[in-house]
Amino acid sequence: MSDTIAIIVYTIIFIYIAYKFIISVRIVPAQEVLIVERLGKYHKTLGAGFHLLIPFLDKVVYNVSLKEEAIDVPSQICITRDNVQVKVDGIIYMKVIDPYKAVYHINDYKYALIQLAQTTMRSVFGDLDLDKTFEERESLNAKIVGVVDEAADHWGVKIMRYEIQNITPPERVLQSMEKQMTAEREKRALIAKSEGDKLSRINRSEGQKQEMINESEGEKQRLINEAEGEVQEILQVAQATAEGIRQIANAIRKNGGEHAVMMKIANEYLVKLKRLANKETEILLPMDFTNLEEVLKGLENFVNKK
Repeated sequence: MSDTIAIIVYTIIFIYIAYKFIISVRIVPAQEVLIVERLGKYHKTLGAGFHLLIPFLDKVVYNVSLKEEAIDVPSQICITRDNVQVKVDGIIYMKVIDPYKAVYHINDYKYALIQLAQTTMRSVFGDLDLDKTFEERESLNAKIVGVVDEAADHWGVKIMRYEIQNITPPERVLQSMEKQMTAEREKRALIAKSEGDKLSRINRSEGQKQEMINESEGEKQRLINEAEGEVQEILQVAQATAEGIRQIANAIRKNGGEHAVMMKIANEYLVKLKRLANKETEILLPMDFTNLEEVLKGLENFVNKK
């Protein structure tokens, strides 16, 4: 019986020793590190690759991921500067850059980051009015990252960014905000309509102005054209008259020209005199036009003087 018990004990010891030797061989994947202690004291940090530990002396106490992680920050009540309570939640994106600090400088760095982010959110929201919290999310995120990252540096953690997910005011505030937004939209619609009417009136007046200018320019050009046409007509008539006079003068200078002119004048005289035979016509004449011979003689004397 005692031999059986001894065999069992030796078997257990052998299995335990074999287990220790087996677990002393470690293969660490990429983006992970193992914190090793020797006899209860920090010994070294194992990076990616194959590692062999000393059984019974070395012990892996922590497995730390170097990947970027997203930590959810639960919603909490924040009071704005205008005394409005809002529920705010967010997400922290962080990465361990010093595994030793992350393990030995803080008990639970993830829990600490959540608590620090919540207290920082309460602080930054207390400096702003409710309306500004919706408009300045980016600046709020930057402030929270600055504060949390400064504290997390002692823990070997780098804060990559922080994102506020939801800002939820009370129901009564939401209703008043909805009314305000409706009023703002109506105001913008009225302004846009008035601006449209204004532009429309301006465009119409500009069109009418341009139309009047075009009409006046057309009328001006028409009058200029008519005046130029009349000038040309007068010039042409004058030129024709002058040419006719020159031709008559040349004809008079030729032999028998004077007698031809006398005959022409006598003919015209008889025609005009016939038109004067109207009972209702009263004419005052400077000479006796009934004596044709006297009239022709007077004209001949006039021509000879010339």
